[in-house]
Amino acid sequence: MTGDGTRVVHAGVPEAVPGRPFLPGPAFGAPYHLEPVLGPQPGVDGYGRTDNPTWRALEGAIGELEGGECVTFASGMAAISAVLLSVLRPGDTVVVPADGYYKTRAFAASYLGERGVTVVEAPTVGPYPALETVRLLLVETPANPGLDVCDIAELAARVHAGGGLVAVDNTAATPLGQRPLDLGADISVASGTKALTGHSDILLGYACTRDPQLAAALTGWRGATGAVPGPFEAWLAHRSIGTLDLRLARQTANAAAVAEVLAAHPAVVSVRWPGRPEDPAHEVASRQMRRVPGVVTFTLAGKAAADQFLQAATLVFAATSFGGLHTSADRRAQWGDDTPEGLIRLSCGVEDTDDLVADVRKALDAIGA
Repeated sequence: MTGDGTRVVHAGVPEAVPGRPFLPGPAFGAPYHLEPVLGPQPGVDGYGRTDNPTWRALEGAIGELEGGECVTFASGMAAISAVLLSVLRPGDTVVVPADGYYKTRAFAASYLGERGVTVVEAPTVGPYPALETVRLLLVETPANPGLDVCDIAELAARVHAGGGLVAVDNTAATPLGQRPLDLGADISVASGTKALTGHSDILLGYACTRDPQLAAALTGWRGATGAVPGPFEAWLAHRSIGTLDLRLARQTANAAAVAEVLAAHPAVVSVRWPGRPEDPAHEVASRQMRRVPGVVTFTLAGKAAADQFLQAATLVFAATSFGGLHTSADRRAQWGDDTPEGLIRLSCGVEDTDDLVADVRKALDAIGA
């Protein structure tokens, strides 16, 4: 297999044709020309809610990286909701991460619960309920924002023993960090808004699977609900994937350096980054992941300390989301996460490591000054 850098540069790119661009531009179209007599034909684009060659090129690229058939969506939440609603039926049980993205829990509680689906929450590191009785287990690993990691292969074996399915939210890791389908998951789902595209300029989601029936169900759901990505966003995403390996390398290096600064500073109550040997998730992460993402979570004394840090930092933008070129951070409790008031999720960008470390240290030193 070729290296990560080669794979992302060439993923989904068509064969070279003299006079053509490396990556064709976005195809904008709502209706397409139909055969006047025969009408719609299989394999021929007919309408923009179900057909677009720019989506297909992006899906080919992501599918190569994840190792499955990819279906793209308008956002990460559109992808997650498509997985949940296309798989689950009244009477089913779903397990969702108690410490994962809070919007996923909220969606499950409000939309699934009232439709007769039993929703159970479990921490990423467990304990888990009797998984042999669940229809779907959704895990997020590393979890957002706490960065705990679970053993995908072990959980998949338990769920499959009862005939259930496993979906892994692969947003933080990206397919260069881990390939859930190789580890036994049935679906790898993610927000492509984050590190996959990495430029903080588009919303995108996707789900990948090796099961043709699941892929057909997800595609059908997207067409029926209209949760489609725009062609320009799909083209931007495909273009951006080419630098994924380079971006992740710098983000991971920055996270490693920043995590050590945080761990040594007296203003920091705790720090989580699975790349540190001292981190509780390190052992599982080192076995399961090919690289650790550039997200570091740390806790300060409280809201006031977190506010001081965010105001004192120059290179750290106060913003939600993660995985972008620019280092950003946000206090997670303000969004509804069940976290300490002083917990900050910091997403390392691609700035020079020395500059970023100096800026983080300066902001920490400003706390209480």
